[in-house]
Amino acid sequence: MVVCRGVRGATVATDNSREAILAATQELLVSIVSANEIELDDIACMFFTTTPDLNATFPALAARQLGWTDLALLCSHEMDVPDSLGRCIRVLILWNTERAPRDIVHCYLGDAARLRPERATTSTLPSGWMSVSL
Repeated sequence: MVVCRGVRGATVATDNSREAILAATQELLVSIVSANEIELDDIACMFFTTTPDLNATFPALAARQLGWTDLALLCSHEMDVPDSLGRCIRVLILWNTERAPRDIVHCYLGDAARLRPERATTSTLPSGWMSVSL
């Protein structure tokens, strides 16, 4: 049976620049899709958040640059919690799948691994993957 499941992920941008936000977001998205073998037609929507110190561009633009132009995307800021991880980009992908929750790979890359150490991953980019021109 196909149900809608959430796939989570997070990463950290090197700085508050358009290029850094887009590169980090593209790596995160490609890693999640690759790790879970997600077909884009099975994605219901994506929610992106950034910490308040990232405002140079919308992370959803990274998905558009990957050619994901027919997906519903939304960006927002995270709560400004004292001493929380800075320059963080998070995503929640709502995915129509037959997989059980325990079989979903959530990707927490780089410094974002400290958010969910039990789910920390390295980038799962397919060989030959290149970032879209920013």
